[in-house]
Amino acid sequence: MEANIAYYCLHKLHRWPHEFLSLDRYEKAVVIAAVELKLEKDKKEAQKARSKRKR
Repeated sequence: MEANIAYYCLHKLHRWPHEFLSLDRYEKAVVIAAVELKLEKDKKEAQKARSKRKR
């Protein structure tokens, strides 16, 4: 899981993975929660766009 979030940090947040990995566990938890919320929002928006295209 941490590796996936570190990868996301590199490609989407333009931060080095070691910056994420060096955070304490509470800071990591905040970053992980924010990334998960963002991914859920993106997923819902994609589903919404797909349903509009079908109409």
